[in-house]
Amino acid sequence: MNNQEIVQKLWNECNVLRDDGVSYQDYITELTYILFLKMSKEQDQQDDIPEKYRWDNLVSKEGLELKNFYRQLLLDLGNPEIVKSKRINAIYANASTAIDEPANLEKIIKDIDGLDWFSARKEGLGDLYEGLMEKNANEVKSGAGQYFTPRVLINMMVKMTEPKTGDRCNDPAAGTFGFMVAADQYLRDKTDEYWDLSVEERNFQIHDAFSGMELVPNTHRLAIMNEYLHGMDGRLEQGDSLSANGKWMKNFDVVLTNPPFGTKKGGERVTRDDLTYETSNKQLNFLQIIYNSLKKDGKARAAIVVPDNVLFADGTGEAIRKDLLNKCNLHTILRLPTGIFYAQGVQTNVLFFTRGESDKDNTKETWIYDMRHQMRSFGKRNPLNDKDFAEFEKLFCVDNRSKRKETWDKEKNPNGRWRKFTIDEILKRPNTSLDISWMNDEEEHDNRSLKEILDEMNDKSKAIRDAIAELNKALEGIDDED
Repeated sequence: MNNQEIVQKLWNECNVLRDDGVSYQDYITELTYILFLKMSKEQDQQDDIPEKYRWDNLVSKEGLELKNFYRQLLLDLGNPEIVKSKRINAIYANASTAIDEPANLEKIIKDIDGLDWFSARKEGLGDLYEGLMEKNANEVKSGAGQYFTPRVLINMMVKMTEPKTGDRCNDPAAGTFGFMVAADQYLRDKTDEYWDLSVEERNFQIHDAFSGMELVPNTHRLAIMNEYLHGMDGRLEQGDSLSANGKWMKNFDVVLTNPPFGTKKGGERVTRDDLTYETSNKQLNFLQIIYNSLKKDGKARAAIVVPDNVLFADGTGEAIRKDLLNKCNLHTILRLPTGIFYAQGVQTNVLFFTRGESDKDNTKETWIYDMRHQMRSFGKRNPLNDKDFAEFEKLFCVDNRSKRKETWDKEKNPNGRWRKFTIDEILKRPNTSLDISWMNDEEEHDNRSLKEILDEMNDKSKAIRDAIAELNKALEGIDDED
């Protein structure tokens, strides 16, 4: 039995809980509580778990005794006075069960115990858990789907930024820690699971190379579990990166992330005092903290997923784009197609940039790759795959950038996907907009639904409203001089 089959069996267990009113999101959290104990046994890592709460004792219980035992287990494992492991405390923090029927709880535990764990260990328990989270994201349009970035997109971003051993890598919007897990695996593949490194270098990779912060407690719980199952032990905190609690995230070599979209609740400002520009727009604030968190050594780099409004927002948005163009070399923008995220109608891009040694004039030219126009339709039944990025990856590398013009000549191939814009051309555009399209859509049919089109219109309308609000704030207290 392979991991994919095990994932399907685990997912089918959610049918057992429907009568208990357990949601999909509650189910994935409930599974995490139980799987941690089982997987700790499979990896022979039960030392930090009190003996009475280890897997063999749990699976021996039945009926009402099991229900009461399980509830006490959740309380005690989350209590730092009883369990000294910070990781276990984080996974079981404020834990409670939504399973009311003892027979359902007993069935799930015994079914999990009876799975083919020999095969699961062979393929990797971390991969099994990620497969379970991906299944949740595919099946549920809310909850997990809001923060689960497609793995093929994550892997491409990791490959293009090329993390190296010794780099300090970070994700300030960690979600389930997928970017850092992928970066870790990328380096393990190059170093024989780090055995090619010295003991000191290996310890750095496991304990210090990867870090992040996640706002949502339940998502942070999944991230801690994901990190643990992949043999990582970095700094992964629960909190708001846009608050003072996130100020520790500085001097990184690599940042990889897909920050949340939208504005702060009620339009409130962030509480960090180290941002140059104030705005209630979350993704603009994340963009600022990311490029300011990179080392100023001319090598530190980032890849970040942003919605279209980051490319064209007026007012503060334009000021932040200019700050990015000055402080960093924004060398590449990848315009992603719609349908690859589970929220319909979301128009997104990946920004690739390198922090300069100074804070001025670092961007000389920006290459844009249009993967949005004249592409096949994407969605749940037609997901993104590695082949979709093959052309982009081939000419992304620095050594191949000179070949882009040869491959996509502006005059000979006006509908070529690559196009270069100098900094002078960008600065002359209205609002210093990077929302640039040149491909001819005359022969292309718009496959978007009416809702997707309306979502895009609402997104652009909201950007205009935000700009007006920023302007009104700036004009507060200024009297008319008539």
